[in-house]
Amino acid sequence: MASNTTPHHSGNSSLKFTKGAQGMKIYPRNFNIVWGNDTRYWNVPKNTDLAAELCQVSWLEVTGGVVGTKAGKSYEVGFSVSLNPDAFGWGKYPIYIMIKRGNEEKATWTKIMINPNQKGQFEIKGRLTRGSDHQIEGSDDGKLSFGLYEVWSGKWKGGLKIHFAYVKELP
Repeated sequence: MASNTTPHHSGNSSLKFTKGAQGMKIYPRNFNIVWGNDTRYWNVPKNTDLAAELCQVSWLEVTGGVVGTKAGKSYEVGFSVSLNPDAFGWGKYPIYIMIKRGNEEKATWTKIMINPNQKGQFEIKGRLTRGSDHQIEGSDDGKLSFGLYEVWSGKWKGGLKIHFAYVKELP
């Protein structure tokens, strides 16, 4: 009998967006994480609001999404992260935050360099502004998708903790 197990962690990418001053927090158990079910690469909490910890990967791909966002609005997506003392592979190659709303033709990509000497918890973020909303007529499903990526260098990296992501509607 074939097994239904996969090395990738599947979260809930259809959480209902709730608008708040601080934004909507999304915890790692709700992310889709490539290699997230393989403890050689990630430690992902299954039923808690604890951080997901990257042990080591050469392909960083963490995605999520919410439903119930509105066309014509601007959104900010951020990740609250920290680096372990033994973190490696950061600072030489950029990571990217991708944000896409509905069935847009284009996603917005934000390039970020993580300082490998950064201490404590810090935020990395990107924005999808009204001016970059490339909505196809009649295709609005209200879904905002986002992701954190470093898949191009092929270099190993580790020691990153992702505490949560947030989605915030901007004025």
